[in-house]
Formats: sequence, structure tokens, C-alpha cells
Amino acid sequence: MPPTGCGSGRDEMKTQIQALIDSNQVMVFSKSYCPFCVKVKDLFKELNVAVHAVELDLIDEGSNFQDILLEITGQKTVPNVFVNKTHVGGCDKTLQAHKDGMLQKLLEGSIETYEYDLIVIGGGSGGLACSKEAATLGKKVLVLDYVVPTPKGTTWGLGGTCVNVGCIPKKLMHQAALLGTALKDSRNFGWEYEEKVKHNWQTMIESISNYIGSLNWGYRVELRDKNVTYMNSYAEFVEPHKIKATNKRGKETFHTAATFVLATGERPRYLGIPGDKEYCITSDDLFSLPYCPGKTLVIGASYVALECAGFLAGIGLDVTVMVRSILLRGFDQEMAERAGTYMKDHGVKFIRPFVPTKIEQLEEGTPGKLKVTAKSTESDEMIEGEYNTVLIAVGRDACTGKIGLDKVGVEINEKNGKVPVNDEEQTNVPYIYAIGDILEGKWELTPVAIQAGKLLARRLFDGRSLKCDYVNVPTTVFTPLEYGCCGLSEEKAIELYGEENIEVYHSLFWPLECTVPSRDNNKCYSKIVCNKLDNERVVGFHYLGPNAGEVTQGFGVAIKCGLTKELLDNTTGIHPTCAEVFTTLGITKRSGADITQKGC
Repeated sequence: MPPTGCGSGRDEMKTQIQALIDSNQVMVFSKSYCPFCVKVKDLFKELNVAVHAVELDLIDEGSNFQDILLEITGQKTVPNVFVNKTHVGGCDKTLQAHKDGMLQKLLEGSIETYEYDLIVIGGGSGGLACSKEAATLGKKVLVLDYVVPTPKGTTWGLGGTCVNVGCIPKKLMHQAALLGTALKDSRNFGWEYEEKVKHNWQTMIESISNYIGSLNWGYRVELRDKNVTYMNSYAEFVEPHKIKATNKRGKETFHTAATFVLATGERPRYLGIPGDKEYCITSDDLFSLPYCPGKTLVIGASYVALECAGFLAGIGLDVTVMVRSILLRGFDQEMAERAGTYMKDHGVKFIRPFVPTKIEQLEEGTPGKLKVTAKSTESDEMIEGEYNTVLIAVGRDACTGKIGLDKVGVEINEKNGKVPVNDEEQTNVPYIYAIGDILEGKWELTPVAIQAGKLLARRLFDGRSLKCDYVNVPTTVFTPLEYGCCGLSEEKAIELYGEENIEVYHSLFWPLECTVPSRDNNKCYSKIVCNKLDNERVVGFHYLGPNAGEVTQGFGVAIKCGLTKELLDNTTGIHPTCAEVFTTLGITKRSGADITQKGC
């Protein structure tokens, strides 16, 4: 036979392989010494099903056969199993197909033909990543994305929360606030300007909206270029493997797929009190609000609440945050309180511990005037306050309650809509997977959703095995003084390892760029949490200071590689920077020694 580099010889070999697949009920491309191949052949033996096997290690063209099988199936490994001309996959997928009944249907020739290989419900970061990767692997993919308008009527384009009403506009508005601080600092560095500097809300909103619009269009072009079908329609399961898609005009179409991925994301939770939906806004409305919100009450202490309060105050607005109990639940509480103290020192007012009981409209307008009545969570004390805008940021709920999951048997957490999955993002229904913010007990972060989506598509359609790593994920809260972290909070580390087995190294510091304007002296703070039982491995990294995202990203890699206190001590810092503080941490928290920085 001619070498596979020769076109005609390769074509002949491909025809030979296809003939084997077409002429045998069960065709297994195997290797005689492979235990996984033996396991698959034993399975069919138990089912009393004849198997035609080609042992690739025993034939001259075995490696060339395997190359062509990779081209045909996207699978590099053996066994490579086909049943009634349908590619099943390797050992794990064959065993799974047997477990969920799909293998028996294939053997009986009763397997259904579906319109799509994959339907992704949700066009956010995770859904788009998964759909594009699957299409790149040669699969026929449909993405459905539909934004239900907020009570204020706000809606947006393709791309999900992060692009439209989350990370992107949030970071840009945070930058607007930082520029205001930089303008004030600039006088101390010799910049002179006579005119009064003021912020124009409409200009900022228009600029940000134009940028987001370009991203929306870019996503649509990407889907088209990768041959992914996109529908701006609301998806709802009507029966197994089948969904109904309803567009904004109410037109319904029906579509089927072998596999589904849920990537519906979350939406802000309301308070369930009089006036909340009628008069309040959420982050879904804020980033495209056509008028300056004026005097604002932010209800909640989530990272969304503190970030929004921070940049609104940073552009010069009167901002108050109403907190039920603690700040940044789930984060290191020392860091959370330090971030909150910094906000308070820079003009953000806090009311705690209080919860609102009703919202009333005093005046219509853009903005109007609202009266908020609130009650203490520790006593019977009641307070009232007047604001132009009330922003609710008390958490988010998964968008899973109205997409027909009950009709196909997918289990969800009834309290918050979250979806329990196994370590491969598979729900209790074998052909339905879930990724992103809707997962029970997983990170609600865009990069995590993107990574999970890509890896899921590769496992489903390319024979890969790598799973998304949900441990030691770095993240940053973009409060006025940014907070970056990776790994465990101090509280969680103590809970897991015991206080006696944890060593915390910490330091205050003063960024050089803040020294000339004489602000924020020793307001920045860093600490690492080390496990003494494991060579002082760093299990928690915490940084409160400028450019926290940029600092934390690099240390996130180091922590994934097993960073220890000794490695930090042996690292030469870059001077003068904020990040270098982690190479000189010498004071433990248990020592009680002074951590004030007294020089550069």
C-alpha cells in the first residue's frame, strides 16, 4: 500500500476504514495490549454482541489508520468504537452510553437522528466559548440567547452579563472614577489647569455603550464565521432532546439535538418588598442608565454592591450603602472590612445593620425622588431616607426556573435555581450539561465559564479528558481600593487546618504614586495564609491595593504551581512596585508586631 502522504493511498485507506465501519454492527479499532480496549470488548461479550476488532498494533499501517481515525472522529486514543455506523467514542464514553441506555438504542438501530449535534442555551461567555469550540471540532451547533427585559425595560445584545451589564462596563466605570482621583493627584505632580473639572454621565454612558455594541457585533460575526447557528430566541424544553424557541415577535420553532449545554447565567434578585420592582434599579439597568443617578442608595454588600457604590462615589455622587450584616460574604472578612473602611474614609456612607422594608416614590423624574424605610436587624429601630436612585445588589438567581427543565427531569436547587453537576459538568440527565454561574457550589466568574465551556466541548467531541479546575481561582473585587485574592480566606484555612497549623504573614504598605499627593498612607494591605503542615505552602493570597487584578493574576499561576513562603522569600522583588511587598513579608499576625511601612 502506498504511504499515507500520497493522496490516492490515503484516500484508499480512508475508504477501507469507512467500509469496515459500514459493514459491521460493532466496529472497534483497538490495540491488543490496551486494558481499556479489553474492557470494551468484554462489555460487548457480556451483551452477546459480535465485535469486529482491528488491532492497530498488529498491522503494518496501524499508525496511519489511527491518523485517519483522528481526522474522521477527532479522537486520538483507542479503543475507537462505532455501533451501526455511529461513532460512540472511547472506553469511558462507551461505558457511559451503556449506563444511560444509549448503547442499547444504537445496537437496536433505534437511535434518533437529531437536527443538531449540540444546542447551547445561553449566549454569554461560557455558552459562546463552548459553541465555538464544538463548531471548530466539526459539530453542527445552535446557540439560543434571549434577554428578558428588566422591570425598567432594559435589555441588551449577545454576549451575556459580563460584556453587557457586568465585568466590562463595571471596569470601565471604575476606570472613570480612578481618572477622577488621578486628576486631583496631578496638581501635586505639577499639572496646572484653571477650568473646573466635572464629570458628564451621558458622555461616559455613550462611550461605553458604543464599545459594548462593537463587542456584540463581533460575537455575532464570530459565530457566523465558525458556522454556529444563532437565534435570538427564548429556549424551553418541551420533551427529551427537544426545545421550543420563541422569538420577540412570539414566533415559535422547534429544534432537537443529541446534546444540550445550559449556560443561562443569572439575573439580579429583588427584595420582595413594596416598591422594589416599581422604583428601584439593579446592575442590569445601571450601566446603560440614560441619566445621572444622583444621590444613590445601594442596598446590599456583595461585590456588585461595593463596586457600584465605589465608582459612583468616585465620579462625585452622594452614595450610601445599606448593609444587612457583613461585607463581601464568602471573602476574607479582614480584607472585606479594610476595603469597606477605605470606602468610608473616601466619602461612601454605610448604614448597618439595616434592611429596607418599603420604597415609595415622592417625585417622578430622571432621576426622581424616593423614600426608603428600613429596619434594624438587631432591634426595632426604624429609619427613613430620601434618595434619587435606589440600586438593589443583594445577590443573583440562576435563570433556570422557566426553561422546562422539569419536563426533562433535570434537578435544580429550588431555592436559587442552581444546577448540581458532576466533575464533568454533567447534570443528572446524561445528555444535558451545565456551565457558568448556574452551577451549584462553583465560582461565578467569566474566565471560569469560558474555560469550562471550551474543555467540555473538547471532552464531548474531541476525545479529550481534561476537566475544568475550580480550585485556587484568582479573582479581584474592583472597589476603590481594589481587592485581589486567590485560594482560601484566613477563616476557611483555620477551619480546614486548625489555627495552630496556619501562619499568616502580613504588611501594610504605601504605593509610591500616592506619596507625593500624600494620600492613603499605609491603607494598602497584603497577607498570605500558609499551611505549616505542608512546608508553609501558600493556601491563601490577599492583596488590597492598586492594580489588584494585574498583581493577583501572576501570583495565581505561582499558587497553582505550589508556591511556598520560602519561594517568595527567595524571589527578588521589582522596585518600586506594590507587588514586591510579597517578597519581603516577615511579620506574622500571631506576633502582634507593628506592620506599618515606614519607608520605601
